[in-house]
Parts: sequence; structure tokens; C-alpha cells
Amino acid sequence: MISTPPNNPRSSSSRVLVTGGAGFIGAHLVERLLQDGKSVVVMDDLSTGSRDNLRAVAQHRNFRFIQSKISTCAELPELAAEAEYIFHLAATVGVDLVVQSALHVLEASFHETQILLRAAAKNSTPLLLTSTSEVYGKSAKPEFSEDDDLLIGPPTHSRWSYASAKLTDEFLALAYAREKKLPITIARLFNTVGPRQTGRYGMVLPRFIAAARAGEPLRVFGDGAQSRCFCLVHDVVEALVRLQHCPAARGEIFNIGGTEEVSILDLAKLVVATLDSKSPIELIAYDQAYAPGFDDMRRRKPLVDKLERWVNFKPQTTLCDIIRLTAA
Repeated sequence: MISTPPNNPRSSSSRVLVTGGAGFIGAHLVERLLQDGKSVVVMDDLSTGSRDNLRAVAQHRNFRFIQSKISTCAELPELAAEAEYIFHLAATVGVDLVVQSALHVLEASFHETQILLRAAAKNSTPLLLTSTSEVYGKSAKPEFSEDDDLLIGPPTHSRWSYASAKLTDEFLALAYAREKKLPITIARLFNTVGPRQTGRYGMVLPRFIAAARAGEPLRVFGDGAQSRCFCLVHDVVEALVRLQHCPAARGEIFNIGGTEEVSILDLAKLVVATLDSKSPIELIAYDQAYAPGFDDMRRRKPLVDKLERWVNFKPQTTLCDIIRLTAA
């Protein structure tokens, strides 16, 4: 475990613990919390996160970084007890990594989350768990609501290991809420994108932007008719902060995502047009991109009415603006 000491931290009453805080979303959340006057402790093992994401706040007097897994952090009980609340963002990210390392995904997710929940429960420290739209699985519904039934693919396809792991985390967290009275809020994130996101693990928008800038082909997997909704990371952070500050949201699940639906083929075309690129677009069969038998969701559009009702917020940044901001 590697730890940087706190720089004159504020009182523990304003301290926030963020697991996975060196990740793309986590780092943006950390910046927002520091702007709000919080003292922030980030715990991240840097398996997919990066210290570069935290460069802007590295010297902030109310920021502390601990390089460690949750399960190997000796300070965890003290950190959880002193925290005003906890954001749990630590997770394996990206379809590429999930397909290639299903064992790591399954073991790390459940084990680490369980240890964090136990620590939080000792002092009833409010905890917000970030989950994923992947839990909706193979459902063919045109829009997904938080109380929908979930249809996960077969265990022979490692594609679904991440969805299963995060769904298990949700069940575990809600069990702690019921039986241990732990204040839990769950946020299911839909395709969060924005500045500093990398295409390293298969994230489609930064991958398209990098190819368009380099004049290389934009590789669209499958027939390109599969559709997604994208949400700017700043909108996601705003929703997460509002949910954590809403005691009535404890024990509830919320979708967080944009609602402007676009096919992946049209997204590629829009990136090329927005960046005035000459890059061609290529269709690549799933079997060439991933293992044979790869499953994909044809649509993934969230209903966010519940989020708007509970915290008076709905992500509204347009897709064109999202592309420009991410590219910038």
C-alpha cells in the first residue's frame, strides 16, 4: 500500500472516501468534491485508474491518495468511520477487459465490495454504490426502468461476468441496507464519456475520436445498428453528488444517463463530421473483435424520470456537445 499524507486536512465531519477515485469518473468526482469544500481520501489500486487523472488536485491541501486495494488497506476501518459518506466507484471497466479477465472481474468486484460494506456498516456511514446499465442484460425493452426484470446472458459467455458481478454487488448492498440499516444508494450508469477518458479498454467514443484525429478507420463492431445513449461525465458527477446528499434516496436504485439515442454507426459518422475528419468507417464482425459467440445489447436507453423526481436533475448535454468536449 502506498499512501500520500494529507495536507492539513479539514475535520473528519467533511471528509469523503472515494474508492476508484483515480479512474475517469472518480477523478472528476474528486475535483467536484474538493470544489465543494470537502476533504477527500482516494483509494485506488491503479489497476485501471491513473495518477495522471488526479494531477490537477495532487497538491490540494484537502486531498489524500492511498494506492491500495480495499481488501489490503489497513486504514479502512478508520477511514470508513471518519467519513461523512463514501462513494464506491472501484470496478473493472471496459468490455475488452471484461471479456479477457472474467475471473478477475468476478473475484475483485464481490470481494472488495463486501469488505467495504462491512467497514461502512460499523458506523452506518452512507455509501453510494455505482453500478452499470449492463445489469439490464439482454432485455429487449426500448427503455430501461429501475424496477424492470433483468435478463442476463448465459455463464458460458464471459461477456456477462461484469453484469453479474455488479448485480451481485447491488443485492449485497441492499441486503446491508435492510439487515444492517446501512444507508445505501445505488446508481446505474449508462455510457459515461468526457474529457480524459481513454479508449484503452474498448470505450467506444474515445476510441472513435482517437481514430478520427489520426486519420485512421473508425472500427464499428457488428452491423452498427446497436444503439446507445451517452452522458457527459460532469452530468454524472452532478447526479451522484445530489443523490448522496438526498437522505430520502437511501435504499433506492437510480439510472443515470443521457436519453439521446444513437446507433454506433451513426455515432461514428457524427464523430467524423464533428471533427472534420477524412477517416473511413469499417464494419468489423464481433467474432473478429471478441471471442466467438459474443453477445451485445441492441439498445440501451435509460428512463431517468426517477432521478429527476428525487433530486431535480436530468442530464441534458447534447451528443454533439459531448463529442466536442470529449475531443477537446
